[in-house]
Amino acid sequence: MKFSFNTLLSILSLTGPLFLASCSSGVGGNQGPQVGIPAPDTVAGSVADAAAPAEAAEEPVLEDTAAVEPPPAFDSWADSVLSTLTLEEKAGQLLMPWVLGDFAPDGSSSQQRIREMVEDIGVGGVIVSVGSPTEVAVKLNKLQEEAQVPLLVAADLERGAGFRFDGAVFLPGPIDLGGATEFPSLMAVGATGDDELAEEMGRVTGLEARALGIHVPFAPVLDVNNNPENPIINIRSFGEDPGVVARLGSAFFQGVQEAGGIATGKHFPGHGDTETDSHLELPIINVDRERLDSVELAPFQAAIDGGIGGIMTAHLYLPALTGESRVPTTLSHEVLTGLLREDMGFDGLIFTDAMDMYAIDRGYRRQEAAVRALEAGADVILMPPNPEAARDGLVTAVEEGRVSEDRLDASVLRLLRAKEDMGLAADRSVQVDRVASQVGIPEHEEVAQEVADRSITLLRNERNLLPLLGTRTARVMSVTYRGSTDLMAGRVFNARLRSRYPRMAVAELNRDSPADSYDGLLERARTSDLVVVSLFVTIVSYSGSVAIPEETSEFIQALAQEEIPHVVVSFGNPYLLSEFPDAQSYLLGWSGAEVSQRAAAKALFGEIEIQGRTPTRIPPFFEIGDGIHVPIRESGREFP
Repeated sequence: MKFSFNTLLSILSLTGPLFLASCSSGVGGNQGPQVGIPAPDTVAGSVADAAAPAEAAEEPVLEDTAAVEPPPAFDSWADSVLSTLTLEEKAGQLLMPWVLGDFAPDGSSSQQRIREMVEDIGVGGVIVSVGSPTEVAVKLNKLQEEAQVPLLVAADLERGAGFRFDGAVFLPGPIDLGGATEFPSLMAVGATGDDELAEEMGRVTGLEARALGIHVPFAPVLDVNNNPENPIINIRSFGEDPGVVARLGSAFFQGVQEAGGIATGKHFPGHGDTETDSHLELPIINVDRERLDSVELAPFQAAIDGGIGGIMTAHLYLPALTGESRVPTTLSHEVLTGLLREDMGFDGLIFTDAMDMYAIDRGYRRQEAAVRALEAGADVILMPPNPEAARDGLVTAVEEGRVSEDRLDASVLRLLRAKEDMGLAADRSVQVDRVASQVGIPEHEEVAQEVADRSITLLRNERNLLPLLGTRTARVMSVTYRGSTDLMAGRVFNARLRSRYPRMAVAELNRDSPADSYDGLLERARTSDLVVVSLFVTIVSYSGSVAIPEETSEFIQALAQEEIPHVVVSFGNPYLLSEFPDAQSYLLGWSGAEVSQRAAAKALFGEIEIQGRTPTRIPPFFEIGDGIHVPIRESGREFP
């Protein structure tokens, strides 16, 4: 029998010490507002009053006690909290809206919005993004203090805590103000092929996340990137071989969970074989179940078998499982319950991908989308565009009998148990004064640099151009292509090059650069001893493209045709070679992270061994495992 919170208090006044003993082990203390059964001295008419004997009676007499059913003994803090929540509060627990990790002064609109979500809507958690480590920790402590039930906090940390909490850059310096540890992309880990490095990356990610108050790093990506035209996964994947993705992904998540986090494999059932960005529209994965089992699902099954704590859904249309209905997999009972829960045996937390993405938000009313996700089997509604509408939709669905309260309770209890496992019943805050000793520390940076150094992959080296000598008098030009907002792209790389080539000329290009600017660059290239072209083409949500402008590829082709010595370094999309197939030297840095820029520069000059192997095909030129080995340079040559 279920008891309301008030009923439990009434029973407590009648049963006294016996009842308290039965549940004392199940309710932990919290910092901030307390949840669960109140302590005896906080209840009017409590233990001392209930146990006092009547003055004239020889034996204690209890009236009508036979009609009072004894309360249940709760097995855990999670069970006790669930028993006190109203329907609205239960629905709120499933919501995880997005918040910035920025400084939000009391009374600001940003701070007021967050407070309303936590105090008024009663959300069960937040996903935090972008901020400096200390500000994030302080902000999350404040939110935890204001929440009735401890919050489960998540963040998108595919490349370590520095992926979102890399501090800030003060312009026009630029002065790097420091931050958490940022790793190269997961495909860089794939290029190393090293399980231990994958596990170490996961461990560092988990340690820094927990130090900031984050419990759920949304990583690793378990998608198999088997489509070179994929505009949204690309280097976020470990590679193209399902076995390698499964092996490295499992090592990564074990590292996260050994450090105390809840690793989350994404994007189920596999977002690798598509040419569509689900931020923009609904992608279609049109393969049969046999192919799904052997490719897309294999890394997820390995992670489930290994005990991964969370799975994030993908917004896809999968005809093999949903038939002619174009329902997104996030809203499909066949996919989340039939496939993930029943067939694959997953019993952890199911997170939806962001519900504000167009693949969902364009096709469904916001209340309806939340209800359908719950019906499908999701536990957490991530980033609902309107949290209040999502909560109200869930409440109405239960009140009208469309969704049973037991179904809602199952997800709420799973979340509460995760919070209990994270220790939030006892202590929901972090020690801000310890952030500097746990986040972005040299030991963690060394791990990131080792991943970067060992990942550098050389696929073409005509005329044995590499390694370079670094003659200080050489006429060298560095041409950097970057996104218009990627202000740090090439900064570290060009600084390392300039330390060898003091006279080096630098040119920066972006998608808005006028076509005639390339003519001037080509003229200058004709008088140079060497041209280094660095391409920072990375995944950006809602862009729908990981290509370079036609003018950029034509410029590189012209360098080749005129036999101007040149090196092309890709700090992102590895598949770009198809756009300039005659490039003399092609080096893969795998990401624009500072450690990757530093590693690529060292590799050019032979300061480190080039030993990476591509974990994906580069059609039509290279196969999985290709890569030119170049040892550390022992003596120079007569070349810049």
